[in-house]
Amino acid sequence: MQQPITTLLPLLLFAAFPAPSNAWGVHGHLIVCKIAQGRLSDAAAAAVRGLLPSYAGGDLSSLCSWADDVKFRYPWSAPLHYIDTPDRLCGYTYDRDCKDEDGVEGRCVAGAINNYTSQLLTYHTASPSTQYNLTQALLFLAHFMGDIHQPLHVGFTSDKGGNTIDVNWYKRKTVLHHVWDDNIIETAEDEYYGEGVAEFVDALLQNITGEWSQRVQGWEECSKNQTTCPDMYASESITAACDWAYKDVAENSVLEDAYFWSRLPVVNLRLAQGGVRLAATLNRIFS
Repeated sequence: MQQPITTLLPLLLFAAFPAPSNAWGVHGHLIVCKIAQGRLSDAAAAAVRGLLPSYAGGDLSSLCSWADDVKFRYPWSAPLHYIDTPDRLCGYTYDRDCKDEDGVEGRCVAGAINNYTSQLLTYHTASPSTQYNLTQALLFLAHFMGDIHQPLHVGFTSDKGGNTIDVNWYKRKTVLHHVWDDNIIETAEDEYYGEGVAEFVDALLQNITGEWSQRVQGWEECSKNQTTCPDMYASESITAACDWAYKDVAENSVLEDAYFWSRLPVVNLRLAQGGVRLAATLNRIFS
């Protein structure tokens, strides 16, 4: 079995300290990885345990925000968390949109998912001297699968996915992107889940096996026998961004109950889909 790459250990220890986050917040990424871990095949679960550092105790969710924590140490990774699309077009195509601010193709969250999936596919054949750090590849993939399901990670170019749109979340000043990263999830935990994120996860798991059960197989599938299909996930996100995240929002809008209640189902769905698809991708990789 492939063993954890020891050169990653100091970096992971560094990442244990708090750092700014620009994606689903810590709880959002934890939710995605918790859902995924419970759906792993035996082979995938064993591979994940083997790749995680020992102090993680086999818990992928404990390191699901690692990719945010190391953006300052790995500045090249920052553009891999998102996709900028043309303003108000409400559509995504890989060839047009998957590039960084310098125009380097493939440097976006969809390209990153393809890249780290390809690296992990070498798991069964990799030698100890492999050019790939498969522990890092796993942590990046787990994080980016969460990112691509956050609607404003596939947002408009001019406002950087809502990062430059100032709003008020109830009485708190913030930006629209942060509302979708953190505020909706935090408010849901405060309003509905007295014990916090664990109860949130449980509620989503009940929906996955209940209300959404007939849709889950469709979420898991990829066309053309692909291992993962981030272009589909990105297209869903920009549609959700236009239909829900940006809709009826202007500079300095005050977003309160009406926005929260109508957008929470979208957040719930995207978290669930992210977790189901992360598990399906890992199951295909390690099968």
